[in-house]
Amino acid sequence: MKTIVKAAALVLAPMTALALTAVPAAAQSKAGIAVADLQRAVGTSAAYTAARTQIQTTYKPQIDAFNTRKTAIDADLKTKGDALQAALRAANNKPTPALETQYQQFQQSQQTAQAELQQMGQPIALANAYVEEQIAARLSDALKTAMTKAKVDLVLSPEATVSYQPAVDITDEVVTELNALVPSVGITPPAGWQPGRQGQAGAAAPATPAQAPKSR
Repeated sequence: MKTIVKAAALVLAPMTALALTAVPAAAQSKAGIAVADLQRAVGTSAAYTAARTQIQTTYKPQIDAFNTRKTAIDADLKTKGDALQAALRAANNKPTPALETQYQQFQQSQQTAQAELQQMGQPIALANAYVEEQIAARLSDALKTAMTKAKVDLVLSPEATVSYQPAVDITDEVVTELNALVPSVGITPPAGWQPGRQGQAGAAAPATPAQAPKSR
């Protein structure tokens, strides 16, 4: 999940931000207070874990191509960066028109490389986002059920707390409910699908998991 998502924000990109709004300290809890890490709940759910494996299999050619191209780009940028540093030292760190041109060319190379890698990683990024969005669509229901079973009426995100005992963490309970509500998800977004557009055709109901082949 890490390699690819990293450089093009694509694969394994950081995951969809899922956080609870902090409740004012004055709020009164009738039954109890709990803590839940919703991002971790999604990331450790059975559906997400299985989908990640499918994505890495299905998109293996794209991921391999991405990694190969990124390695070449990194080497090229390092060579250009080293040359720029050498030229700067030769000029005693004094800016010159030639150095300015060389610097601008280096910046342009960086921007072009970033755009190229993002384009290459787009299919994988969309697959990741599609998986996360299908699971997140049932996250509220899973949380409510976990709260009912744990007999709590107030749940905070870990970031909204100063300190808490492990016993009040119901993240695992949320994962259990997610696994029941979303046993599996599809990894292939419908044509034209984009993250965050719930009204898109095919995005409302969980898709049938793809018959995978692999990625990194």
